[in-house]
Amino acid sequence: MKRQISQTPDIYSTTQDIVTNSIGMKFKLIKAGKFKMGSEKGSDREKPVHWVEITKDFYMGVYEVTVGQYKKYVDEKGGYFKEWCNKQGDNAAVTGVSWEDAQGFISWLNEKEGGSHYKLPTEAQWEYSARAGTTTEYSFGDDSSLLGDYAWYGGNAYNEGEQYAHIVGQKKPNPWGLYDMHGNVWEWVADIYSSYSSSLFSDPTGPSTGSGRVYRGGGWLFATASKCRAAFRLIGSPGLRGSNLGFRLLKLSTP
Repeated sequence: MKRQISQTPDIYSTTQDIVTNSIGMKFKLIKAGKFKMGSEKGSDREKPVHWVEITKDFYMGVYEVTVGQYKKYVDEKGGYFKEWCNKQGDNAAVTGVSWEDAQGFISWLNEKEGGSHYKLPTEAQWEYSARAGTTTEYSFGDDSSLLGDYAWYGGNAYNEGEQYAHIVGQKKPNPWGLYDMHGNVWEWVADIYSSYSSSLFSDPTGPSTGSGRVYRGGGWLFATASKCRAAFRLIGSPGLRGSNLGFRLLKLSTP
């Protein structure tokens, strides 16, 4: 199916569209805009579809945080590192990382660079970036048979005896130049889980209280094609360290 493009800004219109930080992480400028969040084709957690406005530009990680980047934090601060599920080398997406572990990494990186530049994306920022201006189930359309070109997921990545995340950036990027948004590892977002409503929201951040954190994007371990859709949501304890759980960072455009 031909990809349907919504009315969103051209994110390639600036010469500052990609920045690289002190530990080699690359970030892509994502321009503010408006999009429809959720899906009527998925579970009740994805409904109703509702308009969301992102009012500020931000930079999204081009890749998921890698083993090598995360180990810099572990070496300096002694953070937890799940050795057995991170054996694909420094350029693979790090896994076995809880929401709380991700916050430790973020605090270390902000301290290292001075300021409050980095955070987990909100759920809305994540889905906005994953959709990349499209209105289909995936950023490449509705045809799940094409998913293998864009993602490591349960249909092409699980191999008995080789149960690890893959090196980032091996598949095709989405239209905004972000890799592995539909697979490889599930990615924590900032929000506490809540159900959707039909109201228009500007820069939603989720509720202030609750026990479950949201993670997005699908992963290499058993994730079906349906679970790799842009709108799909899962909930986990902030202390959960799944062997297919990682994260991607957002960098503020104006810290």
